[in-house]
Amino acid sequence: MTRVLINAVHAKSGGGVTYLRNVLPLLAARGDLDLTVAIQEDQRDTVGPLAAGLPLVVLPRWGKLATVLVQEQVVLPRLAHRLKAAVVFSPANYGPLFGVRGVIMLRNAFEVASLERRLDKRLYWQAVRWLSAASFARCRRAITVSAHAGANFRAAFGLKDDPRIVVVHHGVAPAFHPPAEAGRRTPYLLLAVSDLYVQKGLETAIAAVAELAPRFPALRLEIAGRPLDPAYHAGLVALAAELGVSGRVAFLGGLPPAAVAERYRAADVFVFPSLVETFGNPVLEALASGVPVVCSDAAAMPEVAGPAALYAPPKDAGAFAAAIARLLDDRNLWAAMSARGVARAAAFTWERTAEATARVLTEAAILARAAT
Repeated sequence: MTRVLINAVHAKSGGGVTYLRNVLPLLAARGDLDLTVAIQEDQRDTVGPLAAGLPLVVLPRWGKLATVLVQEQVVLPRLAHRLKAAVVFSPANYGPLFGVRGVIMLRNAFEVASLERRLDKRLYWQAVRWLSAASFARCRRAITVSAHAGANFRAAFGLKDDPRIVVVHHGVAPAFHPPAEAGRRTPYLLLAVSDLYVQKGLETAIAAVAELAPRFPALRLEIAGRPLDPAYHAGLVALAAELGVSGRVAFLGGLPPAAVAERYRAADVFVFPSLVETFGNPVLEALASGVPVVCSDAAAMPEVAGPAALYAPPKDAGAFAAAIARLLDDRNLWAAMSARGVARAAAFTWERTAEATARVLTEAAILARAAT
């Protein structure tokens, strides 16, 4: 049996929590892995319940810098030693640099730094870059959530192909499915699902609504996601007011997974104008829910959605508006894209993700034993 310490201290929101919610129960059900999960006190209510009965180590809540420099680099290696863990799995770009050589997950996109003008954010991304490089230098395996993410990482550091990098796509939960009755959808309701960060490009969706409003008087846009970047959120609210569509744009905030699934089933078109994405879980959830998708033709979106989405260039509100209008005007196209999306999403399951992840962890443990 392979003993693994899962370093979950960075899973605070978005894709990190989605990953653990779906993968931890499947890994816990296996008979070949002995897992312990490490979190911080402020994750007790979010990540704690996802541990699926696994041993849970709750560390004190520290600031970001103290977490990275002390908890992750001193406390976690000592914990791994005490547990006799063969592998430390950090489902983030970086993890402990000392002690057991582990497995990391390349899921952060360094292009975000080029979008930032705020000094504190640029310094943050420089730190992420350095820690990612250092963690990759020591890791035994690096899971990347898409081929795009792997290529992005190699390009950022001038690397050639590395056999330690393994592509393991995310999956989609059964909770995301089409409505039992097609009539339950709300005509002319656009939906975007994303925590609010600068790289999500939601200003493009708002501008597209303003362009389409004269043609479609009932058109509305719901944005479901937490305002994790308050300045960006404020800018979106101001833009909606400036374009005269404040009454058409609703910020729903963070919603529980069941409520998000209901919004997918209610929507007429899903819009995802993200500029930078290493995977894009909401795109896959929308496809599985049978709502036609209009998304950026950039980053990992084409890899995930394939022929099951309509595409537009990032930041091109006119192109997004045109693609949305095609779906609103042509219900035959709408039905075809809906069916295509459901079929595409069926190829992505969390069971496959968990199986591939377990294989990577076992390989890393074998390498660790061979090195001793």
